Amino acid sequence: MEIAERTLAAGISAGVERLIGLVRSLSPADGLSLTAAATLANLERSGPRRLTGLAVQEGVTQPAMTQLIGRLQEAGLVRREADPDDGRVVQVQLTDQGRNMLTRRRAVRAERLAVILDRISATDRAALAAALPAIDALASAQRDAPLTH
Repeated sequence: MEIAERTLAAGISAGVERLIGLVRSLSPADGLSLTAAATLANLERSGPRRLTGLAVQEGVTQPAMTQLIGRLQEAGLVRREADPDDGRVVQVQLTDQGRNMLTRRRAVRAERLAVILDRISATDRAALAAALPAIDALASAQRDAPLTH
């Protein structure tokens, strides 16, 4: 990796850390951790998934994901179902209640973020809008080929 790529990676990493803090501050106090919300969003994007795949993608251990899915299931946000191709395998699926929770969380964050966007320049807002495809590409590259730890 070249020095310019390392510098870019370090800058993006620091920026993402700041953005995570911003997302935390914008998120409603609904009892969902960022990992829980990310897991729900993962299920929304990808459809039903095995616990092991969710654990890898969210960067947590399988026992931790099992506990998290148990709590999400108790809250009615996910359900476990037998895999249609292999009945021995259990998949986790987002429920309508889980989908509604994500929609509400996103709406609250967007409303709060709109207030902050009004505080920055039109040039910075345009730069953020222009960066959205690159941000999506970066997130998709990780989602499509997760790094091993």
